[in-house]
Amino acid sequence: MENSRLVKVSKYLSKHLRHQPERLKLALMPGGWVTIADLLSACTAHQFPITLSELQEVVAKNDKQRFAIDPTGTLIRANQGHSVAVDLQLKPQIPPEVLYHRTGEQSGEAIARLGLLKMSRHHVHLSPDLETARKVGSRHGRPIIFAIDAARMHKANFTFYCSENGVWLVDFVPPEFLVLQK
Repeated sequence: MENSRLVKVSKYLSKHLRHQPERLKLALMPGGWVTIADLLSACTAHQFPITLSELQEVVAKNDKQRFAIDPTGTLIRANQGHSVAVDLQLKPQIPPEVLYHRTGEQSGEAIARLGLLKMSRHHVHLSPDLETARKVGSRHGRPIIFAIDAARMHKANFTFYCSENGVWLVDFVPPEFLVLQK
């Protein structure tokens, strides 16, 4: 599949599996899953047909591994980033000592003052290392990266989760746990 089609399908899936499943008349099951058959049928009914092989290629090649197919090969979900109510059935985990968050420079002052807020999503998204953090957030203008003292947050009873694609999730990061990277 051409890269432009790959990106277009990925964006379409993100929109409908993370933010607007009802637009395709889909209901997210526990874990955020929908049947692949229902998804492909709904996409076709809404004049955006996707083949099973295209869907599998998007899941396999997405650079941020946004989607997952279950072991039976019959269900698909977005791994995180939902703005609709969904229980992803994630288990609390002990985070690494430090996590990272990349954002645009224009948000830096507010983040330093207020902390990292989940905004319209279910969680704040954090990266496990600087390299991964550098890859995300590029659409937010000139990038800056915050280091998060995740070990200290965990000791202060903040609950962390790790999604299937390695993105760390937390409800909020107060400013006292943030350090702007130089």
